[in-house]
Amino acid sequence: MIDLRDIADEDIERLIHWRREPEVDRWMYGLPPADMAQHLSWWSAFRADPDRGGWIITRGGKPIGLITLQGLASPHRRAQLGWFIGDPDARGRGLGRAAQALGLDRAFREYDLVKIWSQVLADNDTALKAQAAAGFRREGYMRRHCFKAERFHDVVLLGILREEWAAVRAAVLKDLSGSHLIAA
Repeated sequence: MIDLRDIADEDIERLIHWRREPEVDRWMYGLPPADMAQHLSWWSAFRADPDRGGWIITRGGKPIGLITLQGLASPHRRAQLGWFIGDPDARGRGLGRAAQALGLDRAFREYDLVKIWSQVLADNDTALKAQAAAGFRREGYMRRHCFKAERFHDVVLLGILREEWAAVRAAVLKDLSGSHLIAA
């Protein structure tokens, strides 16, 4: 079963390892940290910034990924969602979809957000399907928006409003519970 827990200092080394995984890096905008010093600088800024938050994704208590939110301090009451499954053994099993739904549920509840949005590389079919399953709607398409791995990538903008999540929440969580991905 998938659950979310608060990020803790014990996650520092795990996060740099995950972020440097080629399959994680492949779908991220920025480059992975070059070394531990650069990662620690990111970590300190992330932990100290009231505009950012997130959770460690766990499966049976074992950490497998990360969900982040950015924009929490905005007066617009919207935040950008990002997530990845860092544990290679946990990929391709619907766990990211489950974690994302739990993250949406907590984010709307705990931060009183009106909207959650994301940017996804246009060729990341897995993330696009997971977000569609959670109720995200396509809001835009940015051509050649990200330069990574020696080429430009198009980016899809997606968003979900609080009332849209409320309309699909019960069905999404019931489906995930029925699939034994989350607790009922």
